[in-house]
Amino acid sequence: MTPSLLIENGTLVLPDRLIENGSVLCERGKITAIGKKVRAPKDAVVIDAKGGYISPGFIDIHVHGGADADFMDATPEAVRAALRCHARHGTTTIFPTTTTGSPAQIHRMLEACRAVQQAWTATDGARIAGVHLYGPYFAEDKVGCHSVEGRRAPEMQEYAAYFKDALVRIATCAAELPGAVGFYRAAKKKRCLITCGHSNSNWAEMSAAFRAGMRHVDHFWCAMSSVVSLRTRFGTPMQAGMEQFVLAHEEMSTEVIADGFHLSPELLEFAYRMKGAARLCLVTDSNRALDMPPGRYRFGPREDGSWFDSDGHVGRSGDSLASACVGLDHMVRHMKKSTSASLPEVVRMASLTPAERTGIAKTCGSLETGKRADVLLLNRQLQVKRVWIGGESITGSGGVVE
Repeated sequence: MTPSLLIENGTLVLPDRLIENGSVLCERGKITAIGKKVRAPKDAVVIDAKGGYISPGFIDIHVHGGADADFMDATPEAVRAALRCHARHGTTTIFPTTTTGSPAQIHRMLEACRAVQQAWTATDGARIAGVHLYGPYFAEDKVGCHSVEGRRAPEMQEYAAYFKDALVRIATCAAELPGAVGFYRAAKKKRCLITCGHSNSNWAEMSAAFRAGMRHVDHFWCAMSSVVSLRTRFGTPMQAGMEQFVLAHEEMSTEVIADGFHLSPELLEFAYRMKGAARLCLVTDSNRALDMPPGRYRFGPREDGSWFDSDGHVGRSGDSLASACVGLDHMVRHMKKSTSASLPEVVRMASLTPAERTGIAKTCGSLETGKRADVLLLNRQLQVKRVWIGGESITGSGGVVE
């Protein structure tokens, strides 16, 4: 049994405020007390935060891999390598994300994630809360760095097999594809967070998707429709697209890749001001080059994924960006530095907001009694110093862990 854990002498990062000189008590894998004066059992392990921040573990809802592993490599070993990598960067809950690929490749990825999820222990790294079925249902002109050969329109016989159990918790489809509405309705029956991504859809197509249950748009401004791209598709009069639809509907949420390469500080600030911390998620969208030296890598399955080049910070495919090569800890630091959002708001975007959007906020996403003891110790520069998942210490380094 995991011993009781008291983390004291730190600044608690709550969703709406900071509490200085605070403590968190974790027992039997859950948070049992938080506040300024917390008593611990005599046999508790006591950690002195030394004035650092005590934060909830981060939750990544859009992530492809790390440590030279892509979830689409579809082996338990690759899945665990990526989970451990992201845990070192403060991610304690994760939604492994598919790329484009054949049905067989996607099924193998699902099976590998299912096997790891069912046998998971804290030594495996971040906990799998579900899979994000992201590829293959992309618009051909918005496929991005994904392999175009693996994209297609949704067909019920195919996606019904992906939805056979509760493993898929986030489901993406370009709204303009034939069969998209049927896909959204099937995902809604499974209570997935339903998203539109890699899409050149207009307002009318987004409206149809919204009526079918779509409530989220993937990586804002990346591989999404714009007034300019829609003019190419529809001519004049110019039409509204995904950006306008998301900003006009309070129920819609979205996400940003705050790595310093995908979006300027002005766009990050704009997204924060328009959607607020409760409707904006920080995601990594990271690839297998995370924590790897600069070089050439495969995006997606190792056997036939598309090639991209990493400079150690971001992936590039020709003149286009190809996913990030940094962890959620970097996203938190950059979002705090580049916007007017407070630290509680920035951490919320990386924890409670994704938890709420995916329906897991009762168990994780914030420092609250009764929730899992997924806790981070950050220094004053917001670098990861220690990570606990379910109250168990995770060692290794993405920043500096232990």
